[in-house]
Amino acid sequence: MKNISEVTEFILVGLTDALELQVPLFLIFTLIYFITLFGNLGMIILILLDSRLHTPMYFFLSNLSLVDCVYASAVIPKVMVGLLTGDKIISYNACAAQMFFFAAFVITENFLLTSMAFDRHAAGCKPLHYTTTMTSTACAPLVTGSYICGLLESSIHVAFTFHLSFCHSNVINHFLCDIPPLLALSCSDTYTNEIGLFTLAGGTIAFAVLVILNSYLFVFIVILRMHSAEGQKKAFSTCASHLTTVSIFYGTIIFTYLQPTSNHSMNTDKLASVFYTMIIPMLNPLVYSLRNQEVKSAFRKLAEKAMSTLGLAY
Repeated sequence: MKNISEVTEFILVGLTDALELQVPLFLIFTLIYFITLFGNLGMIILILLDSRLHTPMYFFLSNLSLVDCVYASAVIPKVMVGLLTGDKIISYNACAAQMFFFAAFVITENFLLTSMAFDRHAAGCKPLHYTTTMTSTACAPLVTGSYICGLLESSIHVAFTFHLSFCHSNVINHFLCDIPPLLALSCSDTYTNEIGLFTLAGGTIAFAVLVILNSYLFVFIVILRMHSAEGQKKAFSTCASHLTTVSIFYGTIIFTYLQPTSNHSMNTDKLASVFYTMIIPMLNPLVYSLRNQEVKSAFRKLAEKAMSTLGLAY
């Protein structure tokens, strides 16, 4: 990566300069971060320990939880430090590293959500062939490919962004090193970067949304043909968790990245970014556990076993 700028560090403006909001926001984001870590790591451990959850859907879900932990950890701790100490400086290399890991795992989540939609399509449309369709030899490449695509696309974004010059200012009007605020900060011609961002991000999102919509279109057709009201309710409940996550994730991603830099309102972008950097990683394990009887049953079983081991069972 060629660095043609003279900037050696950046200053992250953060969410707000209001001093009276620094401590309340620190406490809120600390709570969000611990819920994110506890919920996602707890989900991974639960899936590993309960053999009933050793299915393709939960294999994808465990990887989704891992991805949520990583990209939340790439952003939230730095925000917390800035709020608590007022240190909003981030080095040039640290800024590039933050963007790389954040972008890589957000893109990975995009492909994991697509794989999960394909899994729901296989389970809903061809249930008799599900075990032969979604085998370990089919699931492993889907997950591995998601990580590879995330890492490759992130590398391209970082290389293009940090090839720019930042000669006018080093103050980033955001709480993380993201592509739109850095493009707005650059004194170079960013037309090529904007086209590249729109093409790569737009193509990735369009592919994912088309696969997800196509998968659920066929799933809903199958559900509506069911004669059992109970069967329809169960099928809708199974799909609802994934659709809730998909709607929030893609809504904020499209709003943030698929518009010209000149149309960006950074204050609005920062609020949207809070959703997919902090809220979504926290909500995912809650959405998938609160609406999922298998997860709740596995959690109760594990809790009872733990209490029994500690001698707390009645």
